[in-house]
Amino acid sequence: REIKRIILTASGGAFYGKKTEDLKNITPEQALKNPNWDMGAKVTVDSSTLVNKGLEMIEAKWLFDIEIEKIKVVVHRQSILHSAVEFTDNAVIAQLGAPDMRLPIQYALTYPKRTPIRDNELDLCACANLTFEEPDKETFYALKLAERAGREGGTLAAVFNGADEAAVELFLKGRLSYPGITEAIAYAMDSHRNIRKPSLDEIYQADREARECVLRKFADA
Repeated sequence: REIKRIILTASGGAFYGKKTEDLKNITPEQALKNPNWDMGAKVTVDSSTLVNKGLEMIEAKWLFDIEIEKIKVVVHRQSILHSAVEFTDNAVIAQLGAPDMRLPIQYALTYPKRTPIRDNELDLCACANLTFEEPDKETFYALKLAERAGREGGTLAAVFNGADEAAVELFLKGRLSYPGITEAIAYAMDSHRNIRKPSLDEIYQADREARECVLRKFADA
């Protein structure tokens, strides 16, 4: 009851500042160049479409039992502040660190203990100005689709994720355009009959159907 909202930060990915018209001829090689993070291919593409932040919103909703409307994404190009919690008295407590995936991976393995890591110190005096801005949800509307999946619940989040995985794989193989990734997610979600209180089997089925839906409609599109 003391939490006002959770704040998640996004680097903005490789195509920060671009508009829909600029994205039509994007290649996999271009999408795999994240400005701050060294990650795997799938996550790097998801970072550029903002799907990764959408998934983090859905994760936070379930992990912390909080409404999707209380989870806010902001673009933070420097990737120094990684997340924050705003409380009802408007105090904000943030987690900062160098943009280094070793830290969250190690902490997940050693939690609740913290152990040393070499060469990832954060020197606040050496940091450039930290900036924050609203994401462009019209160009990168996968974030709006994630908000819908988080708000409606049920099997829709599984469809969002499954459709994205299938679409990114097609894109990386040169069989789907870059804008087609988000188009495929939207199509799969619109084609799905949401099950509000699904069984585990129904969640798996929703995932399979989303992937098949994308492959049928969008392969080589």
